[in-house]
Amino acid sequence: MLEKLKLTTLKGVGDKLAEKLATLGLNCVQDLLFHLPLRYQDKTRLTPLHAVRPYEEQQVDGVITAVQFRQGRRPSLLVTLDNGALNLRFFHFNHRQAQQFVRGKALRAFGEVRPGPTGLEMVHPQYRLFEPDHPPPLADTLTPVYPSTEGIGQSTWLKLTDQALRLLTQYPLPELLPEHLNDLPDLNTALRTVHRPLAQDDLNALMEQRHPAQQRLVLEELIAHQVGLARLRAQKRTLKAPSLPPSHLVNQLLASLPFALTGAQQRVLHQIQADLKRTHPMQRLVQGDVGSGKTIIAALAALQAADAGFQAAVMAPTDILAEQHRNHFMAWLKPLAVEVAWLNGRLKAAERRAQLARIEDGTAQVIIGTHALFQQAVTFHRLGLVIIDEQHRFGVHQRLALQQKGQAAGLHPHQLIMTATPIPRTLAMAAYGDLDVSIIDELPPGRKPVHTAVISMAKRDEVMAHLAQRCRAGVQAYWVCPLIEESEVLDAQAAQTTAEQFRRRFPDLQVGLVHGRMQAEEKDAIMQAFQAGELQLLVATTVIEVGVNVPNASLMVIENAERLGLAQLHQLRGRVGRGEKQSHCVLLYQPPLSATAKRRLQVMRETTDGFRIAEADLQIRGPGEVLGTRQTGSLQFRLAQLPRDEALLPRAQDIARTIVQQHPQRAEALMQRWLAQRQDYALA
Repeated sequence: MLEKLKLTTLKGVGDKLAEKLATLGLNCVQDLLFHLPLRYQDKTRLTPLHAVRPYEEQQVDGVITAVQFRQGRRPSLLVTLDNGALNLRFFHFNHRQAQQFVRGKALRAFGEVRPGPTGLEMVHPQYRLFEPDHPPPLADTLTPVYPSTEGIGQSTWLKLTDQALRLLTQYPLPELLPEHLNDLPDLNTALRTVHRPLAQDDLNALMEQRHPAQQRLVLEELIAHQVGLARLRAQKRTLKAPSLPPSHLVNQLLASLPFALTGAQQRVLHQIQADLKRTHPMQRLVQGDVGSGKTIIAALAALQAADAGFQAAVMAPTDILAEQHRNHFMAWLKPLAVEVAWLNGRLKAAERRAQLARIEDGTAQVIIGTHALFQQAVTFHRLGLVIIDEQHRFGVHQRLALQQKGQAAGLHPHQLIMTATPIPRTLAMAAYGDLDVSIIDELPPGRKPVHTAVISMAKRDEVMAHLAQRCRAGVQAYWVCPLIEESEVLDAQAAQTTAEQFRRRFPDLQVGLVHGRMQAEEKDAIMQAFQAGELQLLVATTVIEVGVNVPNASLMVIENAERLGLAQLHQLRGRVGRGEKQSHCVLLYQPPLSATAKRRLQVMRETTDGFRIAEADLQIRGPGEVLGTRQTGSLQFRLAQLPRDEALLPRAQDIARTIVQQHPQRAEALMQRWLAQRQDYALA
């Protein structure tokens, strides 16, 4: 009933307010009930003025004993209660408001108490005036504070949710979880408690989102999410895909390589080969730390598709990574007479037309490129395999668009997703429950962990001199200038300035420069010169974050490291330590450091284990950032938060399994309640 009742049926909701509510995803009364408070204010009790404590929200009653206009940098109105026991300060006020404050009148105020120039004060508190003999009644529930948007004040939320809660009493929501959740309240009780907690409810537990009523709602959302993933997995298994049997070309390529696959690479390759042989689409996520050898696994999978008469598309997020894949694939596949095409946004018109024709007529068997691969002009002949590298950098719509290009003759392409950003187990369970996950958890033999030092920018000149000395001794090095603002121009300028400083101070050094505003050909030429050992130092922006492979480079300095996230620092550090030499990474930081930045740099100093770093990153930044901001379809909870609620995940999985197997109607209703607007994205 409440899922069908439009918000315009509520008193006070006209078309304009309904539009604003719709921007928050609220269209019916049920949506409103699941729009839960961010925090709570306790207006159920009074704190005596002599007992107020700084840095806490409190409610007080007092008598106005003075009203003053204070001049200063910011003029303010100061209202004094009980001869200075507490001051109320207003920076924004009008004449009529100021006239309300009359000495001798009683006043109730609520706000955060802070130390001020004249004693304890509240700045812009909520307040109401009253006659001393007739104090207003105290609230009988804690006051919720709702997430909002421009034009909707908290009083509006209170009026709307009051009406929604009355309707909930009249038309309770159906209980969809098994009856044995004895430790948690039922759904309707939980909703009433979370919207209007009683004075005796644990305010700290509510503020920390660990009250049983909140946990009950979080658990149901996690269960709905797991049900959705289970249904999606089952749905994908009904789709038809081309069978791509193992190829003799795979053995030829393996025999020609100057290295042997590690045990982990062999295990993952066998899993992929078994998937590709089946007639439903492979959906496999391959995680491997930087330098673990994912690219050769992708090439072997592409070879299996090509030898079966199908095309493989390899999509990378940046030109540099796509170009590197092209160079590797050409070197590996050309001797086997497998045609490789190349597509990015910078090709000249004639070259682009030629590549598009090769893709459409099937001459090109393996197609490598950036996001240009999913543009409308690209028509594949027989796309059998889609390989997406660093997939969290692509939006859901982009991945769907590429996948849909292969859905010809009722067949869906296999999909292999690769990431060098290890995903914590908790997050993988929640975000990628519909995928099979393989982990390359072994580095090639001879690799040594990178030694990491954290040094203040005050010693930048000394670090530059030491790096020059090491380069003269035969070491190749990177100096990374990270993005200082969201501007490629400033980013490039920072790198150019640093390159000039090195050339001026150390004219004997061969210094190269790479940044995102350079032409692809120029960038490529400099990278090749660095790889060939013609350059000793490469000054670069974070464009080298992924995919660059120069085994002889064994020293990296990252400037302003405190500005970068853990995943990015880990990726950058992964550009060294790829050869047999002991490698070093120096993180230069600008003091003073925030607590978060200090923690990040400490983690980088302590470990090179990508999974430990990913767990720390999840703790610091949360799942939305770890997965990438554009991953809206994969993991967008209304209430649940990881890692805060990870302890509930195993229970949610167990209950979801039971519901899917024994109560299919409940499974459908749960998905409608929690996931109705997000199912399309999950298909990516």
